[in-house]
Amino acid sequence: ILGEKESCCGESVRKAGHEALFESLAKSNIAAFREKGVKEIIVSSPHCYTTFKEEYPRLNGAVKVLHLTQYLAALLDKGKLSYKKRLSKKIVYHDPCYLGRHNGIYEEPRKVLGSIPGVTLMDEVECRENSLCCGGGGGRIWMETLKGQRFSDILVEQAVAMGADILATACPYCLLNFKDSVVTSDKVGELEVKDISEVVLAAMGEER
Repeated sequence: ILGEKESCCGESVRKAGHEALFESLAKSNIAAFREKGVKEIIVSSPHCYTTFKEEYPRLNGAVKVLHLTQYLAALLDKGKLSYKKRLSKKIVYHDPCYLGRHNGIYEEPRKVLGSIPGVTLMDEVECRENSLCCGGGGGRIWMETLKGQRFSDILVEQAVAMGADILATACPYCLLNFKDSVVTSDKVGELEVKDISEVVLAAMGEER
């Protein structure tokens, strides 16, 4: 754990055109990795995953990177992920753009969610390679979009129509957009938005 020496991966500032700031953040992280002898990192953001995997090697900062869903799926395969609670929830899974289309990680999130006792796992109408963006990609997370024009509104309405209890995903941008859409669409109490890790924690009896 890097603690205070951990900096942002720099993805957002690079998207905004601040190349020098990105390189500064990246070099700071690379130095921290080397100091601690880091060989492998685990990230919860697909944007961080792509940045560490694709951009850091160009700055001599290559390191093995796993998305959290890959790590959880590996634990499951090794019999090291066990559950104490039956959730009895209908869950719709949303494929984040940078996890799915950009990196081809489709099976691990579904494997993890599908392993939880009592969970009925459903796909969105358009899923995997055809999944709709939540509306936060390409810097749009920082834009204000009119109600009804947001992809997140469409996907929240769809999840409710499918009878889902939880809309689960594996990207912080998606989480922010979906949670906001639940509020602005008056769906509070009808639909929960959770990261896969939160669902796993709940099934392990460790929900916070």
